[in-house]
Amino acid sequence: MEGWHIVYTSDQPHRVEIAKAVLHDSGIHAVEVNRKDSNYISLGEIELYVQEEEAPLAKVILEQNHL
Repeated sequence: MEGWHIVYTSDQPHRVEIAKAVLHDSGIHAVEVNRKDSNYISLGEIELYVQEEEAPLAKVILEQNHL
């Protein structure tokens, strides 16, 4: 995904949704990409991407929210 940067990963869908909501509340659009194996739900992670120019701010916001 050119122009996008990973700011958060987790194997727990609810944690990704929380991180996405926190970013949304701060005006940052985030997109999740599920890399979990459909045959083995416990394998893989979900990645959260933001526009490259928003990545530094997004990381700070997530860190401040202990995510």
